[in-house]
Amino acid sequence: MSRPATEALSVVIEREIPFPPEKIWRALTQPHLIEEWLMKNDFQPVVDHRFNFRADWGAVDCRVVAVEPNKTLSYTWAAYGLQSVVTWTLTPTSTGTHLRVEQTGFRADQQQAYQGAKYGWEKFCANLAQVLTRTG
Repeated sequence: MSRPATEALSVVIEREIPFPPEKIWRALTQPHLIEEWLMKNDFQPVVDHRFNFRADWGAVDCRVVAVEPNKTLSYTWAAYGLQSVVTWTLTPTSTGTHLRVEQTGFRADQQQAYQGAKYGWEKFCANLAQVLTRTG
């Protein structure tokens, strides 16, 4: 029995990061920095640009959906039957930036991908914070 699309699951990770949105934006959009905290890639912050992330376990096919510098970045994320969208939102705060990443589009029967994404984004966000700290 197929489930309605309204039952799609989302992974949401939110962090307060003590750096301005511009600095975080660079880490989200510059390929050499993305590689340090996420995966090898051929990303460009251009709407409709097709790119992929590559890791030892395989590759993720992506397409840029939205780019609003220092505010929002969104791209499709397709791998192993999962068709999803990842959206980064940066909101300035008095101490830095509220960073929110949301991956939407997990079907109810994709529990393994859903749990993997929950674990993965926690890890990636921790790596991102380390890269930001290290790059001053």
